[in-house]
Amino acid sequence: MKIIERYEELHPASKRLHQRALSVFPDGITHDIRYFTPFPLYVERAEGAYKWDADGNKIIDFINAHGALLLGHNYPAVKEAIVRQIERGTHYGASHELEIQWAERVEALIPSAESVRFTSSGTEATMMALRLARAYTGRRTLLRFRQHFHGWNDNMVGTPGREGVHPHALGVPDETLSSVVVIPQNDPDALRQTLSEEDVAAVILEPTGAHWGTVPLDEAILPVLREETAKAGAVLIFDEVVTGFRASPGGVQAASGVVPDLTTLAKILAGGLPGGAVAGKQEMLALIESGDGRRDFQDRVPHPGTYNANPLSAAAGNAALEVVATGDPHRHAEKLCRDLVGRLNVVLSGQGVAGCAYGLASMFHMIIGAECPPPIGGFGWDWQGKPGDRIPSNSGDIFWALRRGMLNEGVDLMGPGGMVSYAHSEADIEHTAGAFERTIAAMKEEGLL
Repeated sequence: MKIIERYEELHPASKRLHQRALSVFPDGITHDIRYFTPFPLYVERAEGAYKWDADGNKIIDFINAHGALLLGHNYPAVKEAIVRQIERGTHYGASHELEIQWAERVEALIPSAESVRFTSSGTEATMMALRLARAYTGRRTLLRFRQHFHGWNDNMVGTPGREGVHPHALGVPDETLSSVVVIPQNDPDALRQTLSEEDVAAVILEPTGAHWGTVPLDEAILPVLREETAKAGAVLIFDEVVTGFRASPGGVQAASGVVPDLTTLAKILAGGLPGGAVAGKQEMLALIESGDGRRDFQDRVPHPGTYNANPLSAAAGNAALEVVATGDPHRHAEKLCRDLVGRLNVVLSGQGVAGCAYGLASMFHMIIGAECPPPIGGFGWDWQGKPGDRIPSNSGDIFWALRRGMLNEGVDLMGPGGMVSYAHSEADIEHTAGAFERTIAAMKEEGLL
């Protein structure tokens, strides 16, 4: 039986639910990344490292709510905090002590966090950080790097043409994106040239590299970014929506020692509930301050938001960050992630399949069916391509077959990779390695590899 046939046989309830969803949602989904063929998986419940789909299949989860659940599903302290808060109220429309405690935890962990402002999502956080940077510098140009993801606000979407630097996006006026410049991520010369030629308000990046390190960033570029942006008077923004509290308890900036001016946060920040934040220099965040004579849009950067720092997210975030601060989740998850990456590479080598697995902290990625250098030390990957080169990538057929095959074996990946949590065990890693071996064998049998 082919991989796709086995997938359909194992998930009839998901197929029926998707047929209903097609009548109410575009593509039948509510998030781009959940698009899947022939139909996506529908989940009924989750606990720890596992989730159970609509057909009752138990699945090891490496998506972890798109990276939000470092502690796993329904971590007891987080769940208890949410239940206690529900008894007190879900939304006050007023200030409350939990939001102060939450911000204090952020400031204790994130080196750049002199001041904090909460939002409802990572996209809102990047939108605010960019607006603050423009207001602070009085400049208009935003500099970002190819393939780096910063949510879906108008300034951060689209891609430039092959020879261009200004992106284009359906539904966004070219005038909006004419002040956005996109350059390769590991090219210090292009960085310096752009900073010297353009009126740059801010440089924003994923500090692990595009798509949470799928395209690894050269670590040596971080101090260069810090030095060159300071010299040019541009604001340096680390988008740590994914890596904040995951790359280390204090994110990439704590691990690297390179401190940006502003940081965008979400996901782990709110313990699995909706929530984001901008953290950074007090003088920059002060542009939001209201008060006598500063109530209109000309004198300050306004920031409303019905669900900013809502009590449920604050309760979950406080409980999650208390555990994050111990560093225990990171030590556990990274150990397992390193083991998994090593096992995945053994499978590829043993099956004679081109490709490699590599990782950073508790995040892992895979390239299958394309030649690529092995990871350094068996884990981290220092992509040695020239600036602007694309890393080897997975073809569409391989990508879909891998996801389907692993789901058939009870493992859900986040694309060709995933994130290990505090809730995963050595047995989960053992099962995943075996599932990968069986999936690769099935892909070879179908002639995909």
